[in-house]
Amino acid sequence: MDAKQLSARLATVGAFVPQGARVADIGSDHAYLPANLVLNQRISYGVAGEVVRGPFENARHEIAKLQLGGQLVARLADGLAAIQPADHIDTITISGMGGPLIRHILETGSAALTGVKRLVLQPNVGEATVRAWLMANQFKITAERILAEDGHTYEVIVADRSTDEVYYTDKEQLFGPFLVIEKSPVFVAKWQRELARSQAAVAQMQQAKVAPTAHLAAAQTKIQLIEGVLSDVGK
Repeated sequence: MDAKQLSARLATVGAFVPQGARVADIGSDHAYLPANLVLNQRISYGVAGEVVRGPFENARHEIAKLQLGGQLVARLADGLAAIQPADHIDTITISGMGGPLIRHILETGSAALTGVKRLVLQPNVGEATVRAWLMANQFKITAERILAEDGHTYEVIVADRSTDEVYYTDKEQLFGPFLVIEKSPVFVAKWQRELARSQAAVAQMQQAKVAPTAHLAAAQTKIQLIEGVLSDVGK
């Protein structure tokens, strides 16, 4: 993979960046995604943010190699601190990290969200906590994708700023309001695996001398939700 040929995961994230957007890609690593968007004339300006010096240097090297310095800048900063007011960022992409970390980045960098109209987020795990944050901060989910690549399953969540109240049920937060309707083969396979893991966890907790009541109840509730969603698959 490089800036000219993205992975399916990053290409899916990039597909939801609006034409002509001013993008901040947080946790950009080699800056492959924003560089690809510049090369394909999809964005007018981009920031590749990295908190670790090694990946930051990789991003700087990639930008220089492709001679994209006029439209794309790498910044060494923690989360949304990579965004400066003069950037006029309207779209943020965050991919390849856990949902709790994505949520933390959005919460701690909330001041940088002024003027941001779209978030394109790809959590590796913990998607529900990302959706809960979006709901609490008036970002409405407008599209979702789930895909399998190299033995992993990824979800891409696209959310636009809303002036109206946003609400998602526990079921929608866990599964995704669009994904739970579509129930693609990748979605079904993911939740069949998760159901088996949850059932094994419950069995283990029930065998403990002192059962962890709260964890057990949460796991049983999750099992009921998964079974309900999968009940009509294949019918």
